Amino acid sequence: MLDDMKIVGSIDVTALVFAAFVLFFLALMVYLRREDRREGYPLEDEVTGRVDTPGGVLSQAAPKVFQMPFGRGTQTAPAHGREPVDIAAARTFRSPGAPYYPTGNPLVDGIGPAAWANRAKHTDLDGEGRNRIVPIGAAEHISVDTRDPDPRGMTAIGADGAVAGTISDIWVDRAEHVIRYLEVDTGKNKVLAPMAMAKVHGKKGQVVIDAINAADFATAPIPGTAGQITFYEEERVIAYFGGGYLYANRARQEPLI
Repeated sequence: MLDDMKIVGSIDVTALVFAAFVLFFLALMVYLRREDRREGYPLEDEVTGRVDTPGGVLSQAAPKVFQMPFGRGTQTAPAHGREPVDIAAARTFRSPGAPYYPTGNPLVDGIGPAAWANRAKHTDLDGEGRNRIVPIGAAEHISVDTRDPDPRGMTAIGADGAVAGTISDIWVDRAEHVIRYLEVDTGKNKVLAPMAMAKVHGKKGQVVIDAINAADFATAPIPGTAGQITFYEEERVIAYFGGGYLYANRARQEPLI
């Protein structure tokens, strides 16, 4: 049976199939290595900041244009050029892999848990093209369950136990029907605090947000447009509050042992 499958000499169908598989596998590896370099490449030297050479065929993906939904234009990847980001930080010592430490306000310097990315400066949308994260009053058919405490009107408490303000509103996710942010009225402005970092104590009428101290609420990032928040603004809010778990006070920055 095998003799009948020979094409010429010692080459038969089995050998051709095996060769085709090897060629396909090699081409697949090249394709995957090129595709996973659409973001973050070429690399930069950790000490000097010099951009390394792009390299050969495995390090360069051909530009691909993506059509964004809801008429938001196109996005090309990899993008040509890099948007510079200034961070107030310095190295602990001049060596590859050396950690940075903030030199200004650690909650906004973009270091460690307070790091943030330059995300798109437009809002997230649901499947119907509406703003996905909005105050609960703008979300139809979404309300706080009567069996759960409604945080609106409760006192917001910071990591230092001091009063940061009053919960004035709830921002919900239309698509997933969950609370994303609590709006805190500090008396000077209204800021958004991530719900994932809050503990609601209904009997006490308090919401403890122990990420940052009470005084830090007044300088938290604020959405530029009332009633909506962009990807970029969400990134800054999460970074600000997340950074507090390390930088809110000196005790959090010291080793446990």
